[in-house]
Amino acid sequence: MARRSRTAAVVAVAAAILAVVAAALVPGRAAHVRRPVRASALPAPVTPAFVPGAARPLGSTRHLAHWAPVRRNAVVRRAPDAGAAPVTALATSTPERTRNIVAVLGQARAGGGQVWAHVRPSMLPNGGTGWVPRSVLGGYETVRTLLTVDTARLRAVLYRDGRPVLRLPVGVGMPGWPTPRGRFYVRNRLTRYRSPEYGPIAFGTSARSPAATDWPAGGYVGIHGTDRPELIPGRISHGCIRMRNRDILALAGRMPVGTPVLVR
Repeated sequence: MARRSRTAAVVAVAAAILAVVAAALVPGRAAHVRRPVRASALPAPVTPAFVPGAARPLGSTRHLAHWAPVRRNAVVRRAPDAGAAPVTALATSTPERTRNIVAVLGQARAGGGQVWAHVRPSMLPNGGTGWVPRSVLGGYETVRTLLTVDTARLRAVLYRDGRPVLRLPVGVGMPGWPTPRGRFYVRNRLTRYRSPEYGPIAFGTSARSPAATDWPAGGYVGIHGTDRPELIPGRISHGCIRMRNRDILALAGRMPVGTPVLVR
């Protein structure tokens, strides 16, 4: 009896399997049977979110200037060659403990394939330039501004893209303490010296006073405010460029670090 029961069970299971297979082979017999999917028509093309305009020439680079941060201490050399005579040393930070930067005038590839940057560092005598390996500098930055300081007319003008945007009276160096003339750049922006004497903000430049070399940090020329606005315009400083406090604040809103400074 037990053998007959097992045989009947096997037959029942086999019959059930055959029934399922038959249902799968006959269309419409089971709802769960997967049918082939018909491909639908492609959707209509989507209107692009951005359509490039017609090609046009790039704007003029005439009023652009470039600068870069100093990533590693280096020696500035007279030519793009590791054996060239040294001009000055280049540090990663300024005497004010801010990141040091240099104006970048160009670059060249020397023998062996090394790229060198032509830079204007802060040094005495003022106006010197030299070369450093490109690898010691960070990424190049660009500015569109220029500050001119006329020591005869006692006036500063800030330009952007070659157009004047600010005209300001200034105080400059008194006799015996002249504001140095030449091409410089804004090296840092300082607020830690906020005081009645220096005003609400100051800019450090790459210019150095030839008459104040024994001053702390070497006599760097700054642009800052004053607690004596009645003396401006005038020849009142030890070489720095002074402005009325409202004027230095107006300048601070428009003049970025790296801006070239032309003193004449």
